[in-house]
Amino acid sequence: MSSYIEKFIPIFDKIPSVRGPKKHVHFKKKLLWTLGVLGIYFVLTNVPLFGLGQSIDIFTYYRAILAGQQGSLMQLGIGPIVDAGIVLQLLTGSGLIALDLSDPKDKHIYQSFQKFLVIVFCFVMAIPQLYGGFLNPNASIAQALGIPLEGVRLLLLAQIVTGGLLIMYLDEIVSKWGVGSGVSLFIVAGVSQQLIQGLVFWKIPANQAYPVGLIPKLATIFSTQTLNQILSLPGLQNLLLNGGILALIGTLIVFIVVIYFESTRVEIPLSHGNVRGARGKYPIKLIYASVLPIILVRALLANVQLMGMLLWQSNIPLIGHNSFIGEFAGQTGQTPVSGLAYYFSTIRGPSDWIPALVQRQIPTITGWQVGLHVIAYLSFFIMGSIVFAIFWVRTAGMASSDVADQISGSGMQIPGFRRNTSVIEKVLDRYIPKVTIIGGFALGVIAALANFLGTLGNASGTGILLTVGILYNLYEEMAEEQLMEMYPAMRDMFS
Repeated sequence: MSSYIEKFIPIFDKIPSVRGPKKHVHFKKKLLWTLGVLGIYFVLTNVPLFGLGQSIDIFTYYRAILAGQQGSLMQLGIGPIVDAGIVLQLLTGSGLIALDLSDPKDKHIYQSFQKFLVIVFCFVMAIPQLYGGFLNPNASIAQALGIPLEGVRLLLLAQIVTGGLLIMYLDEIVSKWGVGSGVSLFIVAGVSQQLIQGLVFWKIPANQAYPVGLIPKLATIFSTQTLNQILSLPGLQNLLLNGGILALIGTLIVFIVVIYFESTRVEIPLSHGNVRGARGKYPIKLIYASVLPIILVRALLANVQLMGMLLWQSNIPLIGHNSFIGEFAGQTGQTPVSGLAYYFSTIRGPSDWIPALVQRQIPTITGWQVGLHVIAYLSFFIMGSIVFAIFWVRTAGMASSDVADQISGSGMQIPGFRRNTSVIEKVLDRYIPKVTIIGGFALGVIAALANFLGTLGNASGTGILLTVGILYNLYEEMAEEQLMEMYPAMRDMFS
């Protein structure tokens, strides 16, 4: 398959790319590049799509993860990048693409193919929204410009695809010139924005009794009810569910659990073969594959929901309207109420898994259907996390063989064992494959169960988990960068 892809290299080479630095970039400059890209990202999220009329946000519950903004140039967010990553993970993990990412040529092919897939997915994600009735062109603008409605729709398509390409290049700038990755940076920005809104936003949504923010909610409750009313059983239930206390507890639990798991690790002792007294440790964290598998699983769920809504609105026999795919209801027609669409839909709080609360929204639902929904959602999330964790370790140069080559190449060895790459690999095989599976399982359980309590600002438990994990890894990377600035010899050795 890799030889087949090589035939398309002339096409891939025509795709523009960000030139990487030819020499070391100072840590302060990396921070400036990172902050500059973050500022551009926030500006782009506030640039509206010209010609857009009525629209339905089909990714409402996934916005924090996809790092996009409805009706703006960032309509697609990191969706195309993540979808391209899912395809590459499946192809490389299954062995259909045999590329050695330690080889510069194979790495170039991999990155070029990924860019090509991102461009493809920009169209794949945009076209169904424009022609499926979710993003409608503005008829008055078409009349003012003197062009048909189809012309405005094509203009919207060009803007959405341009926004998707811009976020791809912003991610590349951060990866080459900044700290961390652009995808992680944008997720943190989106989730943090929702957390702040969930804490202080005072606006009262339609058909709601309280403001969005936790502080305004509590202020409203304590100013309109007596202490006896608040401390009564109905009052406490209202305080927990509607007052945001349960969401606050869920947010804090996720923060604490993720920090604990991130700090849990197995450390393999190392010693330098030629320098006596030079010792170190190779840490294998419990969350060995980082939080990327959760991003991929979450994006896959978003795509499943998009496909379900498109099929439900179609008249295709067996899979169209009123089929086993399921039905959608709600004010915007985005809430799955039956079929596969319901069983694999995201759980966002107690109202999605407590039967009595679910039946308030879906009167026709039964207890066993709610239970099956919980089981299907947990199974999909946990199994998906494990599978993507395994694939990511194989493709990111984190497998036992890759780490053994890195350790051996740096002149280090494991005390008590011969200085041999195959010997080091056998020792690492005792830990890395098991930790990858256990970490993927733990990450899937945390991410799934975190959504059961709900979070501030509807950032979702998955969003909080990703944010904490990304910030923790970013902190470690920044600490490493500062250490390399203080001791340049270490940078030369580890490079």
